[in-house]
This record gives sequence, C-alpha cells and structure tokens, in this order.
Amino acid sequence: MREIKIIFFIVSMWLLIIAGGGLLILFTSPISIEGFITVGSLRLYYASMVKAVIAIILVVIWIYVLSKIKNWMFQKQIRH
Repeated sequence: MREIKIIFFIVSMWLLIIAGGGLLILFTSPISIEGFITVGSLRLYYASMVKAVIAIILVVIWIYVLSKIKNWMFQKQIRH
C-alpha cells in the first residue's frame, strides 16, 4: 500500500509539471504589452518580465499543491 501512495505522488508531481509547462506555453507566449510601452527594446523586456513573474507564481503554487498532497498522503500513513 505504501508503494502505491509513493507512485501516486510521483505521478501527480509529473502531471502537474507537464500540465503546468503546457499551460505556460499556451497562455504566456502570446502575452504582449504593445499598447502600454512604445519603446521597441523595452517592450520585449517588460513582456519577458511579466511572463517570468507568471511562471514564478505558478511554480510556487505547484510546490504548495505538491506539499499538501505529500502531507495528506503521509499523515494518513502515520495514523494507520
């Protein structure tokens, strides 16, 4: 039973990583801030900063979700 929980955790971790990477590509790649900044090189710089901030926020959320899943799985294991 212990092996199933560990395998479930590893599979859920990889699914979150793959889904998150796909979501980042789908939703952050078309982001542009052309209407806000008119200087050419700064437009790309600020768009990249926005994309990086979104990616960092999603990584923090994924780490939080994985730690909750891990704690939930192993707390049940300790109780039994």
